[in-house]
Amino acid sequence: MVSSVRRTAVITTVACLSLIATASAQERSVTAADIQQLQDGVIDASAEISRLRARDADRGAQLERELDEIREDVIYLRALLRREGRASPSDYDEVQKRLGTLRQAARSALSGVTASAPVAAPNEVPVGTEIDVRLQSALSSNTAQVEDRFEATTVLNLDNAERILIPAGSVLRGIVGSVDRAGRIDRTGRLTLSFDQITIRGRIYPIRATVLQALESEGIRGEVGRIGTGAGIGAVLGGILGGVKGVLTGILVGAGGVIAATEGEDVVLPAGTILRIRLDTPLDVV
Repeated sequence: MVSSVRRTAVITTVACLSLIATASAQERSVTAADIQQLQDGVIDASAEISRLRARDADRGAQLERELDEIREDVIYLRALLRREGRASPSDYDEVQKRLGTLRQAARSALSGVTASAPVAAPNEVPVGTEIDVRLQSALSSNTAQVEDRFEATTVLNLDNAERILIPAGSVLRGIVGSVDRAGRIDRTGRLTLSFDQITIRGRIYPIRATVLQALESEGIRGEVGRIGTGAGIGAVLGGILGGVKGVLTGILVGAGGVIAATEGEDVVLPAGTILRIRLDTPLDVV
C-alpha cells in the first residue's frame, strides 16, 4: 500500500514538473533584442572568418558558406517577428546554437593555423577582407534600374604593418544587379548590389565585392570630437564622412548582396549609408 502511494506521488510530481516546463516554454517569447543579438553575432563571426580566410582560404570559404546560411535564417526570423509579431523559440535556439558552433570552429581554426600557412603578400588585400564604404548618393528599389552605376568611398584607411594599402576616401564603383519594386500585395522591395572596381591614388583596380551589411552613419556630430585630437587623417576623414552608428533599420542583407526591406516597402538607402562589403577576389595594390 505504501509503495503504491509512493509511486503515485512520484508520477504526480513528474507530471507537474512536465506541465511547468511546458508552460514555461509557451510563455517564453523571442524579442527584437534577441534577433539583434543574433545579427551582432553574425557580424562578429564574419570578422573572425575574414581573418581566417587571409591565412586559410579553403577553411575560411567553407565557414563563410555556413555563415551565409545562418545569416539567411536570421533574416527570416526577423521578418517573421516583424510581420506576425512572434517567432519560434525553438527555431531561435537552433540558429543560436549553429552560430555558436560556427564561431567556435572559426576560433579553433585561427588558433591552429601554423607559421607555414599562406599569408597575404605585402601589397595584397586578401580575399575576405571587409571594408566599410559610404554611399555618395541615395539608392532605392523604386527608382533604380538593373546595371545602374553608383559610387561609394572608403570610410577609413586600410593598412598593413608596412603601408596604407587603401586610403580613406578611395572611390569604388558599384553596380545594381537586380531590382524588385514593392507591390501592393505582399511584395517586398529588393536590391542586389555589388562592386567591380576601386580607384586608389588615381589608379583603377578591378575587384569583386559583396555587400554584407547596411549600416547607419553617425554623421559629423557623432564624430566631431575626433577632429583636432591628433587622430590620423584617415580617422578624421572617416569621422567627417560618418562613422558606424548601427544596423540600418528596416533593411536586411542576405547572401549574394541582396538587400530587402522588412515591411513590404521599397528599399531606401540614403546618401551617407555605410555598406560593409567583403572582397571576393584578392586585390594587389601597386
